[in-house]
Amino acid sequence: MEKEKEILLEVKNLSKHFVVEKNFFGQPIKMLKAVDDVSFKIYKQEALGLVGESGCGKTTIGKMLANVHSATSGQIIYNGVDLAKLGERQRRAYCKDIQLVFQDPYESLNPRMSVGDIIAEPIRINKLLPNNEIEKRVNYLLNCVGLANHQRNRYPHEFSGGQRQRVGIARALAVQPKLIVCDEPVSALDVSIQAQVLNLLSDLKEEFGLTYLFIAHGLNVVKHISDRVGVMYLGKMQELADKKELYDNPTHPYTKALLSSTPVTNPKLKAKKERIILTGDVPSPINPPKGCPFHTRCYRDKVEKCTVERPAFVDVSGAEHFVACHLYKAYSQEVK
Repeated sequence: MEKEKEILLEVKNLSKHFVVEKNFFGQPIKMLKAVDDVSFKIYKQEALGLVGESGCGKTTIGKMLANVHSATSGQIIYNGVDLAKLGERQRRAYCKDIQLVFQDPYESLNPRMSVGDIIAEPIRINKLLPNNEIEKRVNYLLNCVGLANHQRNRYPHEFSGGQRQRVGIARALAVQPKLIVCDEPVSALDVSIQAQVLNLLSDLKEEFGLTYLFIAHGLNVVKHISDRVGVMYLGKMQELADKKELYDNPTHPYTKALLSSTPVTNPKLKAKKERIILTGDVPSPINPPKGCPFHTRCYRDKVEKCTVERPAFVDVSGAEHFVACHLYKAYSQEVK
């Protein structure tokens, strides 16, 4: 019998709205719905991939989990505590358990601090070790991410992009987190370096028993590191499933379109692959369409319900394959 998975963190109906415009009296009259009523679970020691086009809200979700942004509404339940309801001072006690690896490794590192001080700073702030043991811990973390001890005295500008991202990963590991939010950690790196960093993250996950929320643009990147994959569009979750299930049996039309755009190296498979071209632009999150958020670009034969009623995010398989589409039954036998 398969061991039941243990939930590390659960998101329920999470939303984040930014004020775009206020009236004369300072009251908001125009809101940008970056994240709108999103729910999912992250299990212990898994890597949950989150993909979607730019502006779909995936990075905003990561920043809410890491306490960079506060939630407008909804719940972030960690160890039985709703982090979204905690005040700033109360939330700090949980910050070290949820760390963030940023997209741009250069912008996220203090150029005036040496690499050793950058990694040591969170250890000192959280008082995790005595001062005489911090240097030893820094050297150990540098070795874990593939850097040498003598490099601890160098500054960020003396490293390559891939090395700087390794420093960012070491800094996240410094406080012994339970969950690391990886916000497009390889998108700013050369293709040859991307695989190295992905392999490093996979090795560290096994070594330290880590859990990842891995955010990326493309399904081809998250495929190599994720156990489950969620697909977002216009601030809403459209599909969430086990990696193999999602790649072998995509149900939402947006997921199918994303998969059709991923490169295929095998000439025989490439010739058989059908390319789905989406028409039109992504609607504005300031004025999203009514009904299904994807209906304005959907290539399927829509019904009136698609334009007036938002589809529920339901388990269509009984095995945690969630989809938000009114017509998933009608198109479940589509040729992939």
